[in-house]
Amino acid sequence: MAYMPKSNSDKWITPPEFYEELNKEFQFNHDPCPIEWEPGHKDGLLEEWGSSTFVNPPYSKVALWIEKAHTEWKKGKKVVMLINSVTDTKAFHKYIYNQAEIRFIKGRLKFINPECPEKKQPSPKASMLVIFA
Repeated sequence: MAYMPKSNSDKWITPPEFYEELNKEFQFNHDPCPIEWEPGHKDGLLEEWGSSTFVNPPYSKVALWIEKAHTEWKKGKKVVMLINSVTDTKAFHKYIYNQAEIRFIKGRLKFINPECPEKKQPSPKASMLVIFA
């Protein structure tokens, strides 16, 4: 596989068909990381989450989002995270391993660049769903 440089942006849209399948299963009522987020909007790390939350977090700060998802789950909420399939981190072992359902995604998801929606970019890493339920 060819080298894929790290993205300069944390803003990548979840493939709609992938999201819709998850939404059918989990009936999401909150997204703390909306693609429309701009500085000055509510901080998803500080706000209260819905009872069924979908999180495709900014990967530059993924450990903070994993910790927040774990905290919301401990409050009795359902949280589904779409993150890179990286299992050697402190956050993975502290908050996910042996606590959440993990679904590894076969192949690479093609995320959408919001500035150029016709351009779909395969993720440079494999992805997984982390389900706190």
